[in-house]
Amino acid sequence: MSWILWVLGLAALIAVGLWVIESRKRRTHPVPSGYQADQEFPHEQEFELYHNALSLCSMKTRVCMAELQIPYKSHHIDLIETSCYENIRPDFLKVNPGGTVPVLLHNGHPIYESHEQIRYAAGFTPEGISSLVPKDQGLRAEMEEWIELSSLTNPLEEPGKSAGNSIPGQTLPLFCTMIEKIPIVRIFEGFLFHFDKLRPFLFTMLKIGGIENLHRIPPIKKVIEQSRGYLHGFLDRFEARLEKDGGPWLLGNQYTLADVSWLVVFERMRQASCENVFLDPADRPLTAAYWDRLKARPAYAEAILGHSHPIVEYGRERIARAKAENSDVRKLLEGA
Repeated sequence: MSWILWVLGLAALIAVGLWVIESRKRRTHPVPSGYQADQEFPHEQEFELYHNALSLCSMKTRVCMAELQIPYKSHHIDLIETSCYENIRPDFLKVNPGGTVPVLLHNGHPIYESHEQIRYAAGFTPEGISSLVPKDQGLRAEMEEWIELSSLTNPLEEPGKSAGNSIPGQTLPLFCTMIEKIPIVRIFEGFLFHFDKLRPFLFTMLKIGGIENLHRIPPIKKVIEQSRGYLHGFLDRFEARLEKDGGPWLLGNQYTLADVSWLVVFERMRQASCENVFLDPADRPLTAAYWDRLKARPAYAEAILGHSHPIVEYGRERIARAKAENSDVRKLLEGA
């Protein structure tokens, strides 16, 4: 018996040692936003993009690059929602020690944060391509305000600060359905190495509970209902702005970075099967028509549909089915 205890003790010691070694390789720390002139990574093309199919911020940068027709080398980085925690593995952490996507490289130099990436890319608009930045200083300032209103910054602490901070609440059902396809053992990697332990805890809870039981979890129910209220407020402002100039785009005739930023908010609504809640033509006719115009742009087909992911599509269809089959789910997700 003593030798068995000795072997078990040795195995535990080895396991702890391996965990310590791996944890050191996966250390993360915040990175400054914007262009980093003092850092340079190996690259093959002038522009390279590390991104994820589901990531709201990744979609924003892809749309911007597609609108500007700037070619780039694509590096898809999986998040646990789409397969695994590739974003916290050593290879990717060399490119972004913050462990987040997207990362845009220009000649090997990283640009962190999607709102900074689209501003940076707009400065390299190729000849013959329409600028995404207004020349008028007043419109440019307003564009910046709408970019900020769509940006994802700190949704847990400031959910009502922006539409970007509010939309994660509506994304929870999508996470819940997508995670059905992810083995739970992959989620556990997050408990070992992810910098935000809330994420693996949340995904484990969603996987165990399932979408049919979301209404029975008070904290999640509160987040979904609260975020819906915030989004209605932001979209009322959006409808009023479209009415002011009559479109076709948010700031009038010119399609700008503000439109790029808001496109992905609407796309998340489509993915989360809640377009009918927020983009009903009967409630917001100008915004609904605007969304149709966005979906008709070639950049939408290239940057969004061209990077569709089967798990995302499964999640969207699963939400729609759950709402149709379960009145409690429908009431929670639609507020009616």
